[in-house]
Amino acid sequence: MRPRPPVNGRGIVTGTGIIIIGLLATLLALIFPIWSYADRSGTGLDVLNAQTVSTRYGPLSGLDRDFVTKVRLAGLWELPAGQQAQLKGTTPAVRTAGQHLVEGHTFLDERVRDVAAKLGLELPNEPNDQQKQWLATLDGAQGVDYDRQFANILRLAHGRVFSVVAQVRASTRNSLVRALADDANTTVLDHIKVLEATGYVDFDALARDMAAGSTPPITNSPAPPGPITDPSPAIPVVPSPLPSYSLPPPASSPPPQAPETS
Repeated sequence: MRPRPPVNGRGIVTGTGIIIIGLLATLLALIFPIWSYADRSGTGLDVLNAQTVSTRYGPLSGLDRDFVTKVRLAGLWELPAGQQAQLKGTTPAVRTAGQHLVEGHTFLDERVRDVAAKLGLELPNEPNDQQKQWLATLDGAQGVDYDRQFANILRLAHGRVFSVVAQVRASTRNSLVRALADDANTTVLDHIKVLEATGYVDFDALARDMAAGSTPPITNSPAPPGPITDPSPAIPVVPSPLPSYSLPPPASSPPPQAPETS
């Protein structure tokens, strides 16, 4: 019987390393063509290009069109909510917040209708189901409960859209959408401040709701239809006339007294 050659530990380790290196090289060779494929279907860039159309004001993406629609939807429910707060709010701060909502969304609605007309975009003429539910909640609330519901529902809605406005402003290539995002940013931030000034915002609950994200983010909602030749006109959002109240007559001053004579 021939003697067995001595076992070389270093040789075993070296051989194992070569095998591992070979397996890794094979795996990388299989993966690399997938990542280097020019189309990269399913990536964010691919989705952006697939949903983008050309306009005279620059490329219009699906996110841009969704943003325009969301600005319109915000006015359809926040303007009447603000007008309601002017009537039902129990404190001057709540009524002031309502006034800011009315003024801000009257301005924004005019802006968004102008932008949509120039881009050939259809706009909705009624709030969505979630917004109708919020309005129903406010309709049923009274007194201090109304103040709290108003401040917290509107603050949550504005907080969610605030980050969306920033995303659109940072990424859009369309000049009209960029200008609309500037106006929306100023308006939304003003509304956030006046809602917080009511003193009724529950910041702990707000943080939990924002983290939970119960409302789908804007990027997950389907983009509205692209530009069309003759879109149906959007009905302007106009606040209804508020009831006027006559002021009481000024209190009459007492007649001056004649100086006493000695």
